[in-house]
Amino acid sequence: MNIKKFESNVLKTIKENSLIKNNEKVIVAMSGGKDSTTVAYLLKKFGYNVEALHVNLHMGKWSDDNMDNVKKMCEINKIPLHIFSIKTELGNTICYIKQVVGSETNYKQCTICGILRRWLINKKARFLGAQKLATGHNLDDEAQTALMNLFKGNMMLGINSGPQVGMFQDKMFVTRIKPLYYCKENDVREYSKAMKFPVLYQRCPCVIGAYRHEVRNHLDEIEKKNPDLKLNIVKSFTKILPELRAVVAKNGLKYCKECGEPSRQDVCKACQIRMKIK
Repeated sequence: MNIKKFESNVLKTIKENSLIKNNEKVIVAMSGGKDSTTVAYLLKKFGYNVEALHVNLHMGKWSDDNMDNVKKMCEINKIPLHIFSIKTELGNTICYIKQVVGSETNYKQCTICGILRRWLINKKARFLGAQKLATGHNLDDEAQTALMNLFKGNMMLGINSGPQVGMFQDKMFVTRIKPLYYCKENDVREYSKAMKFPVLYQRCPCVIGAYRHEVRNHLDEIEKKNPDLKLNIVKSFTKILPELRAVVAKNGLKYCKECGEPSRQDVCKACQIRMKIK
């Protein structure tokens, strides 16, 4: 593992895409996994103003171990940490929410979790005064998303892709950035292990059977014969991304009538889920 080369590639992505300006406060959404842990470590090492945010999903030992690892990593690297509980914020554990909402809608478990986490993380990052919200999405994640949206016949679902997310400059929306956008998942894993980060390498216990899991396996298999497959997919999508965003931008930004958060609908998806819980 060429540690210096990996770090240089991440810094290059940040600089070339102007992901962080001087003195901007960056909140890293730390799950406890290899990707977000790597992002937090590198942004701190590069000298940026970094703090971390962790959402406890209350999924038993898996959540407990991840939270402990986040605490340990932040303490070692002197990164201020803010922990929020989904049970405190929404009144129930994520497993209960997924069970109730999943039985009444066609939402998949991963979709429900993703919607609520994004809603909560944006809300809390704004509360903490962040100018940027960094996530651990890597090249594999982005290639999978592009392919999934293509299979669904709706590439518009990918308007939140790209190294920097956010078509609108709005005080309610914290711009998300992805420093690992051009890093392969295997490279992130090798780097994390080489640096001996305290992380869990097992995926979320609920990912089994998820559509993304199937797409991931297919891409990994094809990549064995085409090493540039994922990079080509992502580069191709980023070429059409400005056109997709321009279509959505014409409609402007709405605010959810229930919670006031940025939304593309009158009632955001998070609030639609929250109503089901109630």
